Amino acid sequence: MTALQRTMRAVVTTGRGGYEQLVYREAPMPQPVAGEVLLQVLAAGVNNTDINTRVGWYSEAGGWNAPTPFPLIQGTDCCGRVVAVGGDERALEQRVPGQRVLVRPCMGKAWMGVDFDGAFAQFVKVPAAHVFPVHCDWSDAELGSIPCAYGTAENLLQRARLQRGERVLVTGASGGVGSAAVQLAKRRGAFVTALAAPEKSARLLAIGADRVLSRDANLVASLGEECMDLVVDNVAGPAFPALLQLLKRGGRYVSAGAIGGPQVALDMRTFYLKDLTLIGCTNWVEPVFPDLIGYIERGEIRPLLAKTFALEQIAAAQREFLDKRHVGKIVLIPPP
Repeated sequence: MTALQRTMRAVVTTGRGGYEQLVYREAPMPQPVAGEVLLQVLAAGVNNTDINTRVGWYSEAGGWNAPTPFPLIQGTDCCGRVVAVGGDERALEQRVPGQRVLVRPCMGKAWMGVDFDGAFAQFVKVPAAHVFPVHCDWSDAELGSIPCAYGTAENLLQRARLQRGERVLVTGASGGVGSAAVQLAKRRGAFVTALAAPEKSARLLAIGADRVLSRDANLVASLGEECMDLVVDNVAGPAFPALLQLLKRGGRYVSAGAIGGPQVALDMRTFYLKDLTLIGCTNWVEPVFPDLIGYIERGEIRPLLAKTFALEQIAAAQREFLDKRHVGKIVLIPPP
């Protein structure tokens, strides 16, 4: 491996708290060891995970995997270009310098940007096994919108075993995971009902939703009871009881988030009398990321890029992300 520069620009999260904890500054250059790859970060998406980690939301529920190792370079999404490999380069033939790649952020029980330094920087080092070459004509920013949101959505659908012809309801459908779930469910041949603000309906119909309802709608009155095979819900909150009413006997409910509120009311009679299955998803099953790369390269999904910001504008990007007026993903672009 050739000698590397000693420092880079990065956003360092100095501790738990508000935007004042996001400090754009010089940081040590990562030094890859055997089995690791050094990437130049080309684009890094903004996710709820980044914000929840910074404000301590996971800690209130008993933690993620362990206490967050502040100071930390966050950033769960990464589209990058291989700069160097650690150790024996012959063992890493598919990760050659210059290759454009995506990084699988879920690495067993550890997550990039949560448990170790991530992609809100000019460079990041990652285990080679989680670096996936990708060949397509998408822009760097479009690829940077994919890993966390689309990986989470694909994991939800794989874990729930969504089948062709089934009817699925997706809450929070205009967000990163929600819009990905709409596309990925439609790709499987499901009938997709999306919940979102009315002004976002046209965008969701364009990416595959068969029907869009207002997120404030009375769902049982609008759709009727026992009309869905699967509910994909990252919102939770007060709407949770109605979502279980929508499920058919033997239906499945799957979730990887709770942006509408983590505390819900569960009538156990609805749960057991309808033979429902409730599935919680954090760690990804192995096929998720290789499958996503295949979908991209075969043109079976498309990115939904809402806006880009320069890396040093991270606070503005996260504020806009939390406003929830966008459809799709907000992506940060580091300096070259």
